[in-house]
Amino acid sequence: MENSLSIALANLTSVSVLVFILGFVAARFKSDIRIPDPVYQIISVYLLFGIGLKGGVSLTHSSAQGMVRPVIATIVLGCLIPALAFYSLKYIKNINEVDRGAIAAHYGSTSLVTFTAALVFLDNSEISYEGFATALLTIMEIPGIIVGIFLATRHLNRKVSWGTSLKEIVLGKTIILLVGGLIVGAISGDAGYARVEPFFVNLLPGILALFLMHLGYLAGVRINIIKESGIRLFLFAIIFPLVAGTLGVIGGYLAGLSVGGATILGVLSASASYIAAPAAVSIALPEANPSLSITTSLGVTFPLNLTIGIPLFYAIAQLLIG
Repeated sequence: MENSLSIALANLTSVSVLVFILGFVAARFKSDIRIPDPVYQIISVYLLFGIGLKGGVSLTHSSAQGMVRPVIATIVLGCLIPALAFYSLKYIKNINEVDRGAIAAHYGSTSLVTFTAALVFLDNSEISYEGFATALLTIMEIPGIIVGIFLATRHLNRKVSWGTSLKEIVLGKTIILLVGGLIVGAISGDAGYARVEPFFVNLLPGILALFLMHLGYLAGVRINIIKESGIRLFLFAIIFPLVAGTLGVIGGYLAGLSVGGATILGVLSASASYIAAPAAVSIALPEANPSLSITTSLGVTFPLNLTIGIPLFYAIAQLLIG
């Protein structure tokens, strides 16, 4: 427990957390330190493909048999979490069924940046984890969005463009780059990866820091929308990810993952998408208010996971697995 506390304190003073706070404070003082959109897109591609590539190389050292239970646990969590989010939001009176489904889709999906921050946290703390972690990220990305959209559209008097929505989910930038990176990494192996490792590994902490500063700025800009939405939605964005993350850690424990692996599954379960889900939801649920989904996921849940969630889920995993 003492080790978990020291790691948690170190996380709060890490560059990742501090630059996020810097971006948030800058936004509150109306200082525009946003990253230009073309640079934002380049960094997104770098993170998505780089994480996929590293995961693909690690897959070559993993056994298919060892992946079965974690994959099943990930799929179950990917379906369960958006359903829990949808019915939890029922107690917030000013949110209709479509918006509940949209928010549930965001919380059922995953956050690449939160996942990356968790990997950096574990690497810096010298905590090992399974090589197929990126595959779990990719797997959880899809069912959460589908379940959220399904729950939102059950009572709508119109046809949902499932074909277009599924195409956006499966062929969108997030899945293509992650899966593409996994395939390239698995084929090229250690020898091929060694040639590009300085670019995708050595530069990652610095590039991630810039990205987090930008996200901190966006969170600071959007925080006023949370105030307008009421205290219950704010509490949901804090309490629900902590519950979902704990379920994820328990799922990792039951699936036989290591402490690091269970921590990652907890982080994935607690995270909420603000890249893949918004695109798919905007197609399937044009009636939904995107401000509610993106603001809760980016303005509240993301900083919560970055500062408290990641070390908390590690502590829970350590308590369960030892």
